[in-house]
Amino acid sequence: MSLQLNEIEVRVLGCLIEKELATPEYYPLTLNALVSACNQKSNRNPVMNLDEIAVQDALDSLRPRQLAYRSAEGARAAKYCHNLEGLLKLEVAEMALLAELLLRGPQTLGELRSRADRMTAFADLAAVEDSVQSLLERDEALVVRLPRQPGRKEHRFTHLLADLPDPDETMSAAAGPPAAGSAGRLTELEMEVAQLRTELDELRQSFEQFKTQFD
Repeated sequence: MSLQLNEIEVRVLGCLIEKELATPEYYPLTLNALVSACNQKSNRNPVMNLDEIAVQDALDSLRPRQLAYRSAEGARAAKYCHNLEGLLKLEVAEMALLAELLLRGPQTLGELRSRADRMTAFADLAAVEDSVQSLLERDEALVVRLPRQPGRKEHRFTHLLADLPDPDETMSAAAGPPAAGSAGRLTELEMEVAQLRTELDELRQSFEQFKTQFD
């Protein structure tokens, strides 16, 4: 894939896609909201601690490549959107899966299904596989299937918007069991708490902007 992004650009793009699908009422994102999304401690691998300058630099790099743009919304504070529908012509399910790969790195089909469900519902594992296959079979593939790791039954997939990950660096992240049963429920609860925290931050920011109208 010709669009080779660095680590911060990958995180920024993944967050823009995620927030559009998971919390459309707060999308497009202000710079402050985007920084908070990039630095979430759950649904992210690796966890980052980015500042506004780093995120703004990533946006400035994504915009000439038509992957992100500044929204016409928000006269008081600039807001930002991704442009995957316009540039890559992706379906919602494909965008959700790509967002998960951008935010968490290589994952199995089962992991993708459980984690992307907060952005769009998949009827079953076959539906996830169909969408992944669509991303694989494009003229320029957006994902690739990785070689199966020793001791694991399932293949993992990763995106092709950046360099392929070092297998040694991703081994520990992939070593945990797929979310299932009580572990799966715990993962869901962690996702919900993280999402609620993000929404609370965005509400606080909106309220502060509202107050400035009366200052």
